[in-house]
Amino acid sequence: MELDALYQEVILDHYKHPQHKGLLSTYDAQVHHVNPSCGDEITLNLTLDNGSISALSWDGVGCSISQASVSIMSDLVIGKNVADARVILDSFVELMQSKGLKTGNAEILEDAVSLAGVSKFPARIKCALLGWMAYKDAVLSASNK
Repeated sequence: MELDALYQEVILDHYKHPQHKGLLSTYDAQVHHVNPSCGDEITLNLTLDNGSISALSWDGVGCSISQASVSIMSDLVIGKNVADARVILDSFVELMQSKGLKTGNAEILEDAVSLAGVSKFPARIKCALLGWMAYKDAVLSASNK
């Protein structure tokens, strides 16, 4: 199986079977982000416990890229401390800004490397980053409480 086909399969699997979708009723921070260029939306709830992400839930509508990306991100950061999750976030942002020149570090990004091809399409980068930026804002909001 070709790598591009495998990556498409990973994205479609996260889109069809999203992880941590469904908003939990308790949280330290809730944020809502919209991609105005396409209408994708994400609401994300985050709970921190002693500097670690103890819970993250989300709900949203949009394209397979935005929905799969937030599903992948949620799997990656839950249970991590904020500093380690920041390394993951920064690695993903760097991948998305690479204009297709980087493949991403699979040890850090795991399934998120499947979104590397998105970086070649500027209009789709915002889709892939939507949930990640919501997460970043939620951490900031929860940390300030």
